[in-house]
This record gives sequence, structure tokens and C-alpha cells, in this order.
Amino acid sequence: MQKGKFGVQMMMLKGKVEELGAYETMEKIKDLGYQCVEVSQIPMTPENVAELKRASEDFNIEIAACSAALEPNMPGMPGETLATDFEKIVNDCKTLNCNFLRIGMLPLHLMGNKDKIMEFIQKAEAMAEKLAAHDIELYYHNHHIEFEQYDGETLLDIMKNHTSKIGFELDVHWIHRGGENPIEVINRFKNRTSLIHLKDYRIGHLDVTEDDLKDRGEFWTKFTNVIEFAEVGQGRLDFKGIIEAGLKSGSKYFLIEQDDTYGRDPFESLKISADYLCDLGYSDWF
Repeated sequence: MQKGKFGVQMMMLKGKVEELGAYETMEKIKDLGYQCVEVSQIPMTPENVAELKRASEDFNIEIAACSAALEPNMPGMPGETLATDFEKIVNDCKTLNCNFLRIGMLPLHLMGNKDKIMEFIQKAEAMAEKLAAHDIELYYHNHHIEFEQYDGETLLDIMKNHTSKIGFELDVHWIHRGGENPIEVINRFKNRTSLIHLKDYRIGHLDVTEDDLKDRGEFWTKFTNVIEFAEVGQGRLDFKGIIEAGLKSGSKYFLIEQDDTYGRDPFESLKISADYLCDLGYSDWF
């Protein structure tokens, strides 16, 4: 049977890294059975990079992907970008023996403007070619807004059809929230994705108070935001179908990401997801 690797998107654990340190956080990831991580929202200081490298070697956890902005997410926003810190970001990838680099989202000030978004994607395409000379592949991670349609074609498909160098990290929760079937989208992106984000989609409990009923604005805010991120298997998505489609489409890394655990310890959430995936028949991936 063809196999992939289950991993952790470390954005979930940025608080744990601050509390415990990168090395100790990676040790707990290993204890849960995960084989790889994607590094995101972890400051890439020399100390953290060194600790990630040491943990990767000591615990045999692969650094599947690192993250980098192409340019600031807002004009003037501080932080490393490929436009200004190219050599440093490449060196971090080399240190961590990592061949995938991913852009986490569109710059906020470009959202909603198709022409500016496509200009950004062409810059990403050029950067992907530049990174390829260093044996690093550049990927773009979707949310729901990329499923806005233009003349019957989604923005994400337009991005794909006007590029050849960049890959796409498909997030199944956001695909579903964008109104599409994750399996169908994964099939459409065959040979353009090696990275898939696994997180479930559920409807949470609507807790209506007397104050909410006095203020229709408060009520409708709660009503429209009742959708939740969920541990794998705790929502409505077909993960057996998603994983099998991912394998057929060329995906290697299946990364657990849960943007909000709603007060639950993230290590507990990661265990719930791992236990479900084992019950689903993928225990040999751990």
C-alpha cells in the first residue's frame, strides 16, 4: 500500500514553543507518533533553528516544510520575506534539510482584487524558479477566498492555470468552507501538490443569551460564526477519501492543522486526530 507521512503544522504549537522550547515541543510531537512537521509562526531565530535541527535529528522528525512570506502581509509590516531575506530563508531550509517552502496566505491588502492577486502570483512564480536553483519548491496555501469565481472559474484554478512552477498546499477545511468538495479539488490539482492540510469542519453549539436577543447584530455574528475548526474525525469531512485522493495526486505530507482548539490543549487535539487516523486504518503511518 502506498504510504504518506502524517505531520503537525507547528502554528498550532507556537504557544508551546514559547513555554517549553522548540526541542521539548518536538519531543512531545514524537511521543504522539507524528513523523514530520511544518514550521509556521515560529520565530526563525538562530536558537530556534538550531533546536529544530537538533530535535529533528534526535527524534527522527522530518522538517517537511518551512514558511515564508513573499512580501509583507501589510505594507510596512515587519518580519522576514523572500523579497528582503532570501539568503537567510534559504540557509534556514538548508540547515533543516527542508525542500519545501510555503506561502501561508495572500497579503491582506491584495484580497478581493483579482488583478493585484494575479500580479502577486506571477511574482511567486518567478520566486519559485529562483528557489528551484537551490532545490527548494515553493507552495501556496489556500483559504476560502480563493474559491471566488470569475466567469465560472475559481481564483485558485486561475492561479494554477497561469503558473507551472509553484505548487499548492491544499487545506481541506478551507476548501469545504469555500463551497467545494476537497476530493474533487485535490483531483484537479494532481501533480501540483505534495502538501495537504488535514483539519475537520463542524458546526459548533450556538449559545444564545438574552443580551444576544436584544442586539440582532450580536446574534447574527454568533449565528454566522458557528462554524468551527475540528480535530480530524470530529466533523463532517471524508478523510479516507481525502487521503486516498491525495496519494493519487502525488501528495507526500498530510499535515494536521487546527487553527483553534477552543480551550483544549493542542497536544490533546493532536492525539484525538492521531487516534482517529489510526482507527481509520493508517496506524502504520505513525
